[in-house]
Amino acid sequence: MSMRRIKTTAGEAHFDHGAQYFTVRDQRFGSRVEAWIADGAVALWPSAGSEAYVGVPAMNAPVRQMTEAATVLWKSQVTQVERSGAGWRLLIESGGVFEVDFLVFAVPAEQTSAMLASAAPDLAARASGPRSEPCWTVMLAFAEAVAVNQDCWRGDGIIGWAARNNSKPGRTGPESWVVQAGPDWSGRHLESDPDWIAVTLKASFSELLETELPLCLGMASHRWRYARSGAEGSGAIFDGDRRLGICGDWLIAPRVEAAWISGTELAELIGV
Repeated sequence: MSMRRIKTTAGEAHFDHGAQYFTVRDQRFGSRVEAWIADGAVALWPSAGSEAYVGVPAMNAPVRQMTEAATVLWKSQVTQVERSGAGWRLLIESGGVFEVDFLVFAVPAEQTSAMLASAAPDLAARASGPRSEPCWTVMLAFAEAVAVNQDCWRGDGIIGWAARNNSKPGRTGPESWVVQAGPDWSGRHLESDPDWIAVTLKASFSELLETELPLCLGMASHRWRYARSGAEGSGAIFDGDRRLGICGDWLIAPRVEAAWISGTELAELIGV
């Protein structure tokens, strides 16, 4: 649930370049979504379906709201974890060290497995099963509206999804589109040059719409190496003796709702 900004001559363009929307199936999550709607952090996006919800003014709005009550260190990559007495020690890329009582992993299965390989090999093995699918995403800002009536397109070739981002509620700025390649194509070109990816997907987007695109004011690409998760089936994992928890969509299903349910179930297991 991410948002990217690109400066253009027509103003700043905003892109939800990760998850495009989410749906509700679980009653517990439905109650949480209703609260977000009441707070103005979430709204329906009819273009993607009658039950498609998005964050307002960007997909990361619910995440930011949830972090208001916590101390969050953004852009702090953990490079190693190791036992420290009854708790854990975290080594940060910048050189920092943190001692914590409980350790929770809420990252893709592949990253969880790698980080726990030496500290908890049994749990690392469980995380090594589900595999994620990649996704190359291109963000395009235009001087005028693209001449198509639809705001969302689903494809089965190079492009898996394309959406007019500024059609979502609460969005401002110029005409902006998010174009996401399908998993097969993304996997074949996972290590390709980002600029080549952007140009190629822009051309494929024009072919998909069967129309010439307006003047492009800004363009960028982003590689999601772990875009669509697998489904391990546990819901959440907690080892009270080691004070170690694992949650994430990959434990249930590749949906925003699944990530929330997994985190909520883990919190209940921990007792917070």
